[in-house]
Amino acid sequence: MMAGWRPQRAIRGRCSRTVGARMSLYAGSMRSITVLDAPSNLGLRAPAPGLVPGCYKLAGALRDQRLLDRLGAHDGGVVVPPRYDIRGWRPGDGVLNAAALATYTRRLAERVNVVLDNAGFLMLLGGDCSILFGAALALRRRGRYGIVYLDGSIDFRHTGNSTHVGASAGEGTAIVTGRGQPDIADIDGLAPYCREDDLVVLGVRDYDDHLHEVRGLGIAVHTASEIIAEGPVLVGDRVAQGLAACDGYFVHLDADVLDPAVMPAADAPDPGGLDYPHLVELLRPLLANPACVGLEVTIYDPDLDPDGRYAAALVETLVDALQG
Repeated sequence: MMAGWRPQRAIRGRCSRTVGARMSLYAGSMRSITVLDAPSNLGLRAPAPGLVPGCYKLAGALRDQRLLDRLGAHDGGVVVPPRYDIRGWRPGDGVLNAAALATYTRRLAERVNVVLDNAGFLMLLGGDCSILFGAALALRRRGRYGIVYLDGSIDFRHTGNSTHVGASAGEGTAIVTGRGQPDIADIDGLAPYCREDDLVVLGVRDYDDHLHEVRGLGIAVHTASEIIAEGPVLVGDRVAQGLAACDGYFVHLDADVLDPAVMPAADAPDPGGLDYPHLVELLRPLLANPACVGLEVTIYDPDLDPDGRYAAALVETLVDALQG
């Protein structure tokens, strides 16, 4: 099924000329892409006793598909995470790997700022969704930045709506909006890292448990079915324009925003997601806008992709979205 697939290169919709012009502007700009690896799995539960989540191999798998060469990107190296160790943790103990996560968030934020100081476009390769904390902290130190959160789940679990917290990858939007353990969510007293009105969630499923709660807070959410019905290009362009009050914005891309029929190699795939052409069309206007400072890729698990076909499809999607 995947071998002959290639993302659609034509942008459909009424705003295609506008989006194409922005893409040309971005392609001709002085910004260059720097790829930085953040191979942390600290934010995930163990897939089975004695095992560790395989998404820490994501960066290596995408690099093996010649991602950097195809993008003409600079190699920013790697920020090595602390050891994954959840021995002795019990529900009610707080966030898994909390001390290691706090340390890694600070370390990653420092490296992210180095890239951004050099006026580069950052591509951050995870890892799980908790790498967002490092990027969000770095951006919070720089000013007011939005986050566009492409994910199959809203990831809004916190102690106000759940009996306990645990795997922080399922708490990403809650933590960056200031809900969470202070040692992770309020580093240097900077909570929230992202204002609620500067957060946009894209691609979640209509049946997400936290959908009504998040919308009730005024956080913009577009489910996968809504994006498909309206048109991914139109949604992406409107989201980019809606963040104009910010100093810029950052895009989080979780592989499970894709439907498991086309991307089963994700930590928690749920039906009803986007396909590859939808994702390319949604990403293009978001990444082409000069206000976009970077993109992170998370949750793809090479352990679930032994022949690398889904890594190849994901790289094709990223190249197509960035280069048009």
